[in-house]
Amino acid sequence: MFMKVDVPLIRFLRGQGGSMQKQIEGETGVKIIFKSSKKATSVVIEGNDVESVTKASEKITTVLEEAVKSPKLDYSHFVSLPLAIHPALVQKLHHFQNSILGNSSSSLNDDVDMDLHEDTSVETGDDDKQAGSSSAAVKFEVEDKMEHVRVKIDTVDYSQGSKNSTLSDLGIERSIFISPKTFHLTVLMLKLWNKDRIAAASEVLQSISSKVKDALDNRPISIRLKGLTCMRGSPAKARVVYAPVIEVGGEGRLLRACQVIIDAFVESGLVLDKDAHHTLKLHATLMNVRHRKRSKRTGRNDFFDARHIFRVYGSEDWGEYHIPVVHLSQRFKFDESGYYHCCSSIPLPEDMQTE
Repeated sequence: MFMKVDVPLIRFLRGQGGSMQKQIEGETGVKIIFKSSKKATSVVIEGNDVESVTKASEKITTVLEEAVKSPKLDYSHFVSLPLAIHPALVQKLHHFQNSILGNSSSSLNDDVDMDLHEDTSVETGDDDKQAGSSSAAVKFEVEDKMEHVRVKIDTVDYSQGSKNSTLSDLGIERSIFISPKTFHLTVLMLKLWNKDRIAAASEVLQSISSKVKDALDNRPISIRLKGLTCMRGSPAKARVVYAPVIEVGGEGRLLRACQVIIDAFVESGLVLDKDAHHTLKLHATLMNVRHRKRSKRTGRNDFFDARHIFRVYGSEDWGEYHIPVVHLSQRFKFDESGYYHCCSSIPLPEDMQTE
């Protein structure tokens, strides 16, 4: 009996050291044979009778269903609102990173506001696992209720060692910064482990193009990025630092458009049950310990001290930016621009103004 098993799921069927394969074979008396090709999408179940083969196939199906729900199977795609298309913003992000890492004339000891409004450029990736549902509410920071974070800290003293070693002591290194070339807002995370699911997701996005525009009243939509916030934790023990998103005009049009997208994907069955009830909060991630190099990770206790960063950038106005398109983006794969590979996209109403 042949049984389809998509490549990303094969390791779950094998199990560590072949443990899962051996368990199923021992319980059912069959032999599970994997294709030798790395592109194989099926296995062969050999047994002495139909009953044993059927029992084995049911167990395999259960294993694969659990694998899909497992956090060990990472999200492969996401619906994104690209921000890296704005050169001015990319430049600001480059300056932000370089001023902290020491690749510019700016210093962590500077008490003056850094000028982030001059032209510059950047690189990185972000994957905060935020998802939405048909009943989820999309939250935004409201401008008139915005609270600026003020943090009092001691001045960093580099006299006892190099600046790099001091940054290391703070848990700060280049790998935890989001690449400016991939800067975006995440609407929905997806696990699309085969071509059929990718094609289905692309079709869903294309099918709601007019509905998304209607939700925006067929008018251009812009957002403003202002300040810094920690996602859980505190600046002293930060894991994710992001810039809150404010919809320019405050009409809730972007909220409605995101909800249209979320509802359509939930209804299509492409969103996992555990993700279908998450509340989406649009945010622009700047730093995330999940991107730290593996050799330097410290597990659940991994964090960095961002108090000096909040002192300098806690009230930063990053600017206003038009959102012209929605992408179905593929993680870990990039286009020529450096942004995530686009599997499908829909245009949003154009902004007549130019940067």
